[in-house]
Amino acid sequence: MKKPSLLVLVLLLCAANAAAQAPFYQGKTIRVIVGTAPGNLYDFWARLIVEYMGKYIPGNPSFIVQNMPGAGHVVAVNHLYSNVKPDGLTIIGSVIPSLYLNQLVGRPEIQFDWAKFNWIGSPARGNSQMYMRTESPYKTIEEVRNAKEPPKCGATGVTGPDSYFPKLLQETVGARFNIIAGYPAGTDIDLAVERGEIHCRAFTIEAFFGREPYNTWRKTGYVHHMFQSGGKRDARLPQTPTIFELMDRYKTPDSGRRLATALLGADDMGRPMFGPPGLPADRLKTLRDAFARTMNDEQFRAEVKNRNYEFDPVSGEELERLAKDVTTQPPEVIDRLKKVLGN
Repeated sequence: MKKPSLLVLVLLLCAANAAAQAPFYQGKTIRVIVGTAPGNLYDFWARLIVEYMGKYIPGNPSFIVQNMPGAGHVVAVNHLYSNVKPDGLTIIGSVIPSLYLNQLVGRPEIQFDWAKFNWIGSPARGNSQMYMRTESPYKTIEEVRNAKEPPKCGATGVTGPDSYFPKLLQETVGARFNIIAGYPAGTDIDLAVERGEIHCRAFTIEAFFGREPYNTWRKTGYVHHMFQSGGKRDARLPQTPTIFELMDRYKTPDSGRRLATALLGADDMGRPMFGPPGLPADRLKTLRDAFARTMNDEQFRAEVKNRNYEFDPVSGEELERLAKDVTTQPPEVIDRLKKVLGN
């Protein structure tokens, strides 16, 4: 009787050892949350990345993308921070990186600390622009400055680029815009422009050059551009002034320039992918490594080029540093942010 018992014990030990050596992600599914409805570039990016990322994770897990729109991406990020187990099986796939502004101005709906997330990477940085419907009476920033009735711009929330860029122009160069917030997604804002309900929208240059209806709009001259956010003009928008050029033209004081720097810090974070606080270090490293290898995958790069997406990857380590930098602001800048963001 002793020999069979010993054999069973050995078999159990071998099975336990094999289980211990199996990759954590083997046979598992990673849930990837996107803060917008389907059909948005944030959604497109997340789905494209996870098509490739699984093969670079030991155990080759599957992925499922869950769209969780609401409150300008706040719903998704609050959920990750407060309701998700930090086991590496649920991550954010792509959200607006300017959400830290909500935290800085102390909005009560914010349940997260931006600097405490575990940052995986971003496929691109994200300078923005504002388009204006061409048939509107607003051709230049000077005409907006002098207008009796400000143009109406659509926004999904209060701290995305569609909201804060128009407000920044008012604070720094005196150009007033009427922000109509609460649209479910960017596509709804575009439809409102086509219906003639509003005139303008601010969002990333990448998205404007990445899909319809903008490809058709460019061909037909349906819209023109009012400004862009980069330090220099994008090659695709050579006639469109940057916010910094406009601040030089209208002699914006240093306090306004510091405000612009705080608001524009989100550009370098692009379309970030990140995990909840408390994620084990080894699983964070696994996800960061898989993301980095995906960014170097030749087929992935070819697909990005074919889709005409921006491609300027940001590592998880750099995102971690940026998240700490943008959430550390002096009191005077925070006071100005509260004024701009309506807090």
